Amino acid sequence: MTTKYITNILAQEYPYYYRGKTLWIVTGVLFLMSLFFNYLFEPFHVYSPEHKMDYFYISLIHSITPVFLIIIFSFFKMPHSITEQWNIKKELLLIILFLLLIGISQFLIRDIIYNNPNNWSWQYFFEEISNTFMVGTLFMLIIIPINFNRLYAKNVKNASTLNGKQNIRTLETKNVAFDDLSFNLNELLFIKADGNYIELFFIDGTKTLKRKPIKTIENLLQSYLSIVKTHRSYLVNINHIENISGNAQGYKLKLKNYAEKIPVSRNMITSFNKKIKSR
Repeated sequence: MTTKYITNILAQEYPYYYRGKTLWIVTGVLFLMSLFFNYLFEPFHVYSPEHKMDYFYISLIHSITPVFLIIIFSFFKMPHSITEQWNIKKELLLIILFLLLIGISQFLIRDIIYNNPNNWSWQYFFEEISNTFMVGTLFMLIIIPINFNRLYAKNVKNASTLNGKQNIRTLETKNVAFDDLSFNLNELLFIKADGNYIELFFIDGTKTLKRKPIKTIENLLQSYLSIVKTHRSYLVNINHIENISGNAQGYKLKLKNYAEKIPVSRNMITSFNKKIKSR
């Protein structure tokens, strides 16, 4: 396995799950997996005379500790500029950091669970971290590849289906007045937001910068069938899509006369599919 191959795998796009409803679904799955694994398989040495409670409750405490950490983590908002470019490498680094914090937490609660005079020793500090990484790595090696392949296959298949509809056009040639700018809608390629600024890109290769939030022009264009929001920062004229490709994160759009690909984020896939299929 070459370094280039590993680098390519780590660079693969991957969904960012750690916010909103999805965060709690992920938390619940990890909790149940951890409880099931710890209680049924007893993966590490269990010395019952040290236990202050039944082993089931010990397994429950070990499994619920990550939940509290995730609750704390949920209060920290990761910038969209980072999460929208999330990949397997970033996912692994975040999981490694999270496992380290879980291991430290497991060490700090030893006095609640075990009657052992050496609870506060370096031996158990490193042991708890080591055990956490062993279980966490096992889960990671199972979940990430399965989920990546599932999402990738699903989005590639859907993208292929949508490509078959690219020869169906709903041309809209109306003139649109926006601020001090007037343009023909069919000449608009896409709109990109950057903070309080937006850039309008046109089919002839020209572009115009305006100091306006994207919501302003989104509201203006929402009634037009050919305009679709593909991402929190992009509005695209679907009549100028040449190709749709899928990945684990969502879709990528190749537009006419534009080299870079435009993202369709995971949250926008459903509305994007409906827009394309309704043309």
